[in-house]
Amino acid sequence: MQFHHHGYVSGDPRVKPAAGIGLNRPAELPDEMDVLIVGTGPAGVIAAAQLAEFPHIHTRIIDSRPGRLAVGQADGIQARSVETFQAFGFAPQITQEAYRITEMAFWRPDAEDPRRIVRGGRAVDDEHGISEFPHLIVNQARVLDYFLESMHNAPTRTAPDYGWEFVSQRAVDGEHPVEVTLRRSAGADEGAERIVRTKYLVGADGARSRVRRSIGRELRGSQAFHAWGVMDVLADTDFPDIRTKCAIQSHDGGSILLIPREGNHLFRMYVDLGEVSESDHGNVRETTQDQVESRANEILHPYTVEVREVAWRSVYEVGHRVTDKFDDVDEVGSRCPRVFILGDACHTHSAKAGQGMNVSMQDGWNLAWKLAHVLDGRAGDELLDTYSGERQQIAVDLIEFDREWSSLMAKKPEEFENPAELEEFYVRTAEFPAGFMTRYQPSIVTGAAEHQGLATGFPVGKRFKSHMVTRVCDANPVHLGHHATADGRWRIYVFADASPAGAPSPTADLAAWLVDDPASPLVRHRPEGADIDAWFDVKVIYQQPHTDVEIPAVPDAFWPRVGPFRVRDYERVYATLPGEDIFEGRGVSREGAIVVVRPDQYVSQVLPLTATTELADFFDGIMGG
Repeated sequence: MQFHHHGYVSGDPRVKPAAGIGLNRPAELPDEMDVLIVGTGPAGVIAAAQLAEFPHIHTRIIDSRPGRLAVGQADGIQARSVETFQAFGFAPQITQEAYRITEMAFWRPDAEDPRRIVRGGRAVDDEHGISEFPHLIVNQARVLDYFLESMHNAPTRTAPDYGWEFVSQRAVDGEHPVEVTLRRSAGADEGAERIVRTKYLVGADGARSRVRRSIGRELRGSQAFHAWGVMDVLADTDFPDIRTKCAIQSHDGGSILLIPREGNHLFRMYVDLGEVSESDHGNVRETTQDQVESRANEILHPYTVEVREVAWRSVYEVGHRVTDKFDDVDEVGSRCPRVFILGDACHTHSAKAGQGMNVSMQDGWNLAWKLAHVLDGRAGDELLDTYSGERQQIAVDLIEFDREWSSLMAKKPEEFENPAELEEFYVRTAEFPAGFMTRYQPSIVTGAAEHQGLATGFPVGKRFKSHMVTRVCDANPVHLGHHATADGRWRIYVFADASPAGAPSPTADLAAWLVDDPASPLVRHRPEGADIDAWFDVKVIYQQPHTDVEIPAVPDAFWPRVGPFRVRDYERVYATLPGEDIFEGRGVSREGAIVVVRPDQYVSQVLPLTATTELADFFDGIMGG
C-alpha cells in the first residue's frame, strides 16, 4: 500500500481523500447522474466500487431492499475473485474470516454394501499452483460489505440509495439520454414514482431483471428439470468429513454437495431431490425443510445429520440460460450502447460449480473501467462495444461447463464407467472454475499474440499471473501483480534485457522514449498538469539480483517524481528473486519484453522492447490519435 506522497496521513490510509463528486455528493438521489446502477449484488457493487475511484464521475447505485443484504445465497469465492479483492484492497481481511478449501473428498457407495457410503478419494484443490490465492467460502453479504466499504472510502464517497426499484427506461435527447422511471419500495413515501436521467444505465438486478426486459433481451436456454434443496445449517452429525468440501453419491442415485462455511460450525448442503416432471410448474419449490433433511439422511447412510438451526434455505431447479447480447445495441457500431446488463441479469446456471458470483463480478469490473475511461475522456465510446463482445462468450463457456458438472453430480453410480469419474473431472477442469480460463479475443483493448514467444507465461487475453520478485528499494520479496490496484490505470511491465541498470541498452532507450517522446502514451495521453503516472503505471524488472541494481542508475521512467511534493516513487523497480526467477517462471525472453496489462488485470499486449511504434499505436487506438 502506498500513501503519504500527497502529504502525511495520520488516519486509516484506506480512506482516500474526498475529491470531485465526493466533496459535495448529494445525500438524496439526484435528477441527473453519469451512471445509474440497478442492484447491489456482486456485479453491481464491484462496478460501483471501480467507478468510485474516478473523482469526476457521478455514479448512483439503487436497490429495492431497505438496507444491506443480511444473508446471501452465494458463498463460493474462486481464486480469481480473491485476486480481484486484492486489487480492491480487502483480500487479507476477507481471507481471514473465510473458510479455505484445500481439498475435496469424494464419497460413493461401498462396493461390498452399496447402501453405505465410503470415502472413495480426495483431490487437492489447486495441486498445479494455478494461483497464489486460495479458494474461499464466505457469505455473499460479507463480500458486498467489503465492496460497499471500498466505495465509501473512495474519492467519490459512493453509497447505495436503498428503497428504490426500477420501473422503466426510454431514450431521450440531451446530455443524459436515458430517462429512468423509479418507484419508492420502502419508506414513508412507498409507491411514489420519480424520473431521473443518466448517461448510462446498468442493470445488475438479477435473473428477473426489469432492465433486461426494458431493452428486449431474453434469457434463452434449457432447464434440466432436476431439483435441489439447499440449506445453510448448524447441525449435529457423525459424518467424518463435515468440515471438508465433499461430493457424496448414494446407491439410489441421490447426491449431496457439502460445503463447510466460515466460522467453523455452519455448513451448506445441496441435496439432490431428483428429476422433476415438465408439468410440475414449480411445485417442487414447496418441498419442506423436513423433507430435505430426510433425503439428506438417506443419502448419508450410515451417517446421520440432525439440524439444529437453519440460517437459510431454498429449493431450486437447474437452468442454463444466457442472453444473446449484454447491451441495448443489436448491431455493433450502429450507435453507442447506453444500457447494459450484468451477472444473473444476462446468464443463469446452477450454484454447485460456485461460478455465479465470481463470473458476475468479472462482468461488473469489465464494464466499469470501460465506462470510466469513456466518461473520464480517456477513450472513445467505441470501447463500450467490447463489453458485450467479451463477456457474452464467457457466459456461454460457463454454461457449457456448468451443464457438464451438474449432469455428473446428478448421475447414478451405475451410470459411471469409472467410479472416480467425478473426481477426475474436478481435477482436470480445475483451472476453469478457478476463473483462469477466460481468454479475451483481439479487439481495440487486446492485441494479437504475434510476439507471444517473448513472454509465454503471460498469454495475451488471459489474466496477468503474478510471480515473486524482489523490490529493489528495500529488498523485500513481493508478488509483482499485487501492487496493481483497481485504480483504473493501465500497467506497462518492462522486463529488462540483460544489460545492467544505467548501461546503454534497449531498456534504457525505451525508458527515454516513454518520458520524452511526444508519441509516448505517457506524454501524448497525459492530462494537463497531471503526474506522468496518472493514467499509466510503469514498472521495470531487471534480470540481475537486487544487489546489482543501484536505484540512482535506473532511468527516470521507472522511478518518477509524483504528487504535489514531487517525491520519488521507489516501488516501480524490481529484480529477480533468487530461486524464483520470474524470467524463467513466466517464460520471458532474456532479450526483454514489454507486457501491457488492462485495468482489470488481463494481458493486452506482449511486445519487444524496441516496439515503441506498436505501443504508441495501440494506445492511440484506444485513447485517440
